[in-house]
Amino acid sequence: MTKPALHWFRNDLRLADNPALAAAAEAGPVLCLYILDTGPERRPLGGASRWWLSRSLETLGEALARKGGRLMLMQGDPAVLLPRIVTEAGIRLVTWNRRYEASEIALDRELKEELSGQGIDVRSFNSHLLNEPWQVTTTTGQPIKVFTPYWRAARQKGEPAAPLPAPERIPALPLPDSVDALTVPLSDLGLEPRKPDWAGGMRAAWAPGEAGAVMRLDDFIGSGLAGYVGDRDRPDRAGTSRLSPHLHFGEIGPCQIWHALHHASAAGEAAGSEQDAEKFLSEIGWREFSHHLLFHTPDLATRNYDSRFDAFPWQPDDAALARWQRGRTGIPLVDAGMRELWTTGWMHNRVRMVVASFLIKHLLQDWRAGETWFWDTLVDADAANNAASWQWVAGSGADASPYFRIFNPVTQGETHDPRGTYVRRWVPELAGLSDKDIHQPWKASERSLREAGVRIGETYPAPLVDLAFGRQRALDAFAAMRN
Repeated sequence: MTKPALHWFRNDLRLADNPALAAAAEAGPVLCLYILDTGPERRPLGGASRWWLSRSLETLGEALARKGGRLMLMQGDPAVLLPRIVTEAGIRLVTWNRRYEASEIALDRELKEELSGQGIDVRSFNSHLLNEPWQVTTTTGQPIKVFTPYWRAARQKGEPAAPLPAPERIPALPLPDSVDALTVPLSDLGLEPRKPDWAGGMRAAWAPGEAGAVMRLDDFIGSGLAGYVGDRDRPDRAGTSRLSPHLHFGEIGPCQIWHALHHASAAGEAAGSEQDAEKFLSEIGWREFSHHLLFHTPDLATRNYDSRFDAFPWQPDDAALARWQRGRTGIPLVDAGMRELWTTGWMHNRVRMVVASFLIKHLLQDWRAGETWFWDTLVDADAANNAASWQWVAGSGADASPYFRIFNPVTQGETHDPRGTYVRRWVPELAGLSDKDIHQPWKASERSLREAGVRIGETYPAPLVDLAFGRQRALDAFAAMRN
């Protein structure tokens, strides 16, 4: 006997390997629903994430239509909307895949209790992680605070379950007029920028949606994986998977990535070595570890994980922060990264560490200012990864980079962008400089600058801070905090 079902899409915008959607489709006709959450307890999406979400919802709606389904879009507080829809549409089964932020957990718990009390069958599933945040613990059942033992314990749990295929059919549930009237067209959600339209670079760089995610994974395994161990730190090369936004929005799941990689390796179809594959899987592990931290530390984005940093002598400087945001610091690798971010909604991971270290340590700006900017400008602005990574660089987080580790952006550029290819792409006003001068143009000879058409302080800014001075000032500040 079939029963009307509702699947609530959240961060699982795909048909394949979606256990909650599969359960709903098996039960009967399905109301496939996405609610743009405006509840006061949830953090609003940043601008870049809103753009990606719009494109992902569009492709999801098309995929559902090919299966006989229909994606219903609404806007508001799910705590209010969902019970009303369930009642008016005669829903008997509600499914969703779990999320792990404290406010989202509280919302799900509230809704499950309310709907179950009305006799509704409510089922939740895991589609976002290899392991739930509470499943990997110390031998005494405590959360793990260091990545290496965390990933070792996670690997000891064995391979994840094989991914589910997409349902063959997802028949749409006929809706009463009262529910249909709550739906809105995608354009009415106002997710994409209009005036000004700043998303052109993102449209050129990305193909949001499940099909785009699968294509990117296939391309990476087939060609990009080769040399991953070394190339992943080279922003001048296409050495990373760029799967992070697809994972964040759930257009592909980690179980799918895991099994695709192992299947390709076993069949001899993967381009990389065993070391490349293991290193890539460890990056999936860092994502898992970040969610583990967020679940056990709900205020990870707003409070120092290490409380000693509550005494750190930050020196707030709105002008310096604005120059960092615009990529006008006068430090080429930092500016290249910030401009890549603004244009494409993404930044190479090695460069993320460099720009974060520069903001926090050379400029003594609170890591939360950087976390907030990344939240607004990254297409992969994940609550767990973003907060955990910023705290790692600051030295205040779990398994953090030591406080005295201060990335030198010149040395980082010379090591990881030795020909200046990355800097020349994103800071074209420096393109005429030699490889020797490109990462520290303020030290170039007057002749070299003149021949390259560079005028420090005019065509390209002078350094916002002397790097040696900034490093020593940071060390002094850390010493003051510790004392």
